[in-house]
Amino acid sequence: MNKKTVKLGLSSKHIHITKEDCDTLFGVGYELNRFKWMGQPGQFATVEKVDIIGPKGALKGVRIIGPVRPECQLEISISDTYKLGIDAVVKDSGDIDGTPGFTIVGPKGEVVKEKGAIVAARHVHLSTEEGREYGLSDGEIVSVLIPGKRSIILNNCTVRVGDSHKKEMHIDVEEGNAAGAKNDQLGIILSQEDVMNGDMVEVFFKSFE
Repeated sequence: MNKKTVKLGLSSKHIHITKEDCDTLFGVGYELNRFKWMGQPGQFATVEKVDIIGPKGALKGVRIIGPVRPECQLEISISDTYKLGIDAVVKDSGDIDGTPGFTIVGPKGEVVKEKGAIVAARHVHLSTEEGREYGLSDGEIVSVLIPGKRSIILNNCTVRVGDSHKKEMHIDVEEGNAAGAKNDQLGIILSQEDVMNGDMVEVFFKSFE
């Protein structure tokens, strides 16, 4: 069996904002400035940062990920939710119904959001061609083995397949730290059959020693 490898991308707290948010936070007509390109096509970390205010505390210097989007979404870790004083709601990106709100503070103004704070569910991005190569379809659920001295298997990973995607697994920093993982390290995508087959998993571990 050929191993289906995927590069890891450890995600720290960040926020996606709308054009209206950008106008309020930085001034009408303001354009976000690229700091560096991200792993997914067209996405970039911005120079600009904002503060996030919750009922019990604040997160300072949260980086924006551009370009602007139709809806605002704050992606944070479970530890961050404790600091803000909001519920930790694990959601797929884009699914913000029933999520906590927060306040965004920028240099020119602030925006109050009624919803949008999520702990992003772990997921794997694949292009259409990569999905075909791996025999995986959009929305499929897989497990991913992260090898190493603190190796773990992460279950319930949603696969996202499409022309706007590129092969990369997104987990948050807390998940990565639990495995002693680093950016660009390779994980191995496992089917449910692989997970149930202990001998096969052992082979995968040994292949990375």
